[in-house]
Amino acid sequence: MGQYKVYGDIYSGNCYKVKLLMSLLNIQHQWVHVDILKGESRTTDFLAKNPNGRVPVLELPDGRCLCESNAILHFLARESAFLPTDPFSYAQVLQWQFFEQYSHEPYIATSRYIIRYLGSPADRQAELETRRVGGYAALDVMEQHLGKHSFLVGDACSIADISLYAYTHVASEGGFSLTPYPHIRHWLDRISRHPHHGTMDQFAP
Repeated sequence: MGQYKVYGDIYSGNCYKVKLLMSLLNIQHQWVHVDILKGESRTTDFLAKNPNGRVPVLELPDGRCLCESNAILHFLARESAFLPTDPFSYAQVLQWQFFEQYSHEPYIATSRYIIRYLGSPADRQAELETRRVGGYAALDVMEQHLGKHSFLVGDACSIADISLYAYTHVASEGGFSLTPYPHIRHWLDRISRHPHHGTMDQFAP
């Protein structure tokens, strides 16, 4: 049987979350770096894998491709401890992943992209300021929940945690301080202590 291939940029949180889960589950794969700033996600070959022109893309050994990071997490985590089978807990995983995509990523991840990838241009400063409010609102929600729970769903790390860990642990790169959020910081530490955890730098090709 062939290996999975993952097309992505390890410093993208959406790509990192896939790499992190594959490491935690010891899933063998080939990582294919895609430089989005050079337009490598807009080539004819890449668009044949994902017409939306976004990373990550998981290519199965039979050539089929799966896109959207959280969909990939669900596929990889099936029948593992990272995806609960209880219907309510499963729905809670989805709940947090929708929260990540709609209430967290548009503010924290986008701010980080503007700063880290684009170099924080002057004409984007007003946008950064407007995104601060939404980003801190998302962190407030997480802090409140994690003040009562060790993980986002149940008593163990799930793909809900991995989804939100990806951009939260580098929130400072988007201009967000985690100093006022002790429960989030403790949660980040719990995840980082997994024996197969790796950082973006450690995973870099």
